[in-house]
Amino acid sequence: MATFSYIIKDAKGARVEGILKASKMDDVIDKLSKEGAVIISVKATSESSFQGNMSLFDKLLFVIYKLRTSVSLKTLVFFTRQLSTMFSAGLTLEKAVSDLKKEETNNRFKKVLTKISNDIKKGYSLSESMEQHPGVFNPLYVSLVKAGEISGTLHTVLDDLSDYLEKLEDNRRKVGSAMMYPIFILIFLSAVVWGLFYFIIPMFSEVYGRFGADLPGPTLVAIAISKVIRENIFATLLIILAVFMTGFLFSLTDRGKYLIDSIKLKLPVIGMLIRNSIMSKFSRTFSILMAAGVPIMDTLELIENVVQNAVIESAVRETRIMVKEGYSIAGAMRKTGVFPPTLLQLTATGEETGDMDKLMGKAATFYEKLVDSVVERLTSLIEPVLIILMAAVIGTIIVVIYLPIFNLGLAISAGMK
Repeated sequence: MATFSYIIKDAKGARVEGILKASKMDDVIDKLSKEGAVIISVKATSESSFQGNMSLFDKLLFVIYKLRTSVSLKTLVFFTRQLSTMFSAGLTLEKAVSDLKKEETNNRFKKVLTKISNDIKKGYSLSESMEQHPGVFNPLYVSLVKAGEISGTLHTVLDDLSDYLEKLEDNRRKVGSAMMYPIFILIFLSAVVWGLFYFIIPMFSEVYGRFGADLPGPTLVAIAISKVIRENIFATLLIILAVFMTGFLFSLTDRGKYLIDSIKLKLPVIGMLIRNSIMSKFSRTFSILMAAGVPIMDTLELIENVVQNAVIESAVRETRIMVKEGYSIAGAMRKTGVFPPTLLQLTATGEETGDMDKLMGKAATFYEKLVDSVVERLTSLIEPVLIILMAAVIGTIIVVIYLPIFNLGLAISAGMK
């Protein structure tokens, strides 16, 4: 006997969640239908996509798999919007996917659509077909499609999912644009510093060597670093690569990811931007899942794998455990000490009024506006800060290079007196 969780609307129109044991899902559906309930979703409790912990090797293989199979969010947004429009217009899923496959220009995604189209022809549902491509369709996407299929509101779910992905892409673009300039400046600064140590400092070192001058400590250190870089360029590159790979593998471990994500949230200004972006994603995901009729426990489990920050993931996991033990959602979230007061207040109001999806939608809009505000502040502050940083680093190196000349000038001036 398997255990199935279900969500229904009873004769009075009230939403009811529960658990039934049966040999198969059809028996649960038959039983609920005979009772006159409107079925929203039925799911085997053992079907969770996130049970168990992956080993480091498994995580590495999954990252490689996603790199090989994933498509851009922009491509996925366009596909979802087109599928929603075509399905709403009366086309069958098989026809809609087949037509989109013919027009698709991305070869990687075209292969995925071809496989989905073939699976639908064999009798698989759309969610079952998409589930075979985790690099393209994440568990959230598949779960929403499955909820839409069960409740008979697939066209509405696809439309909401399109809006969600568009807002997610817009949010990601804003954060990316805010980070693009500082990343470029830091790469440029690193290249300039490397050029100074590799080309410029050795030239001055040769000149100083001919005169047999006594060099000050900072200049000796700079010359020693330059010598190491020039004589061990391949070893240096290998060390840099090894450090990068070690950091990458460390970030795949639970402890490493938690540490890195904790540091991200504590960064001045940027940490606020990241936190508001995550809260926006959390609220928007919560809203669309509740509107689609996904059970609260499944909603929290899906959100845990969507927020992409170990600190927030841990808080959502704690919330899910406490809700299972009987706490209210807002009360459980408050106990974690991670979620901001505005989100907690809106969550509590949503629980009291029964309009959780609408209140979470408002919370998402609120945090999206905060992201816009922080991006504006960041772009206005970061340019002068980075210019000062560049001037300080390059200026310090130049001063260190010319320090013997300055000392010589001072010695000559003192001698003339």
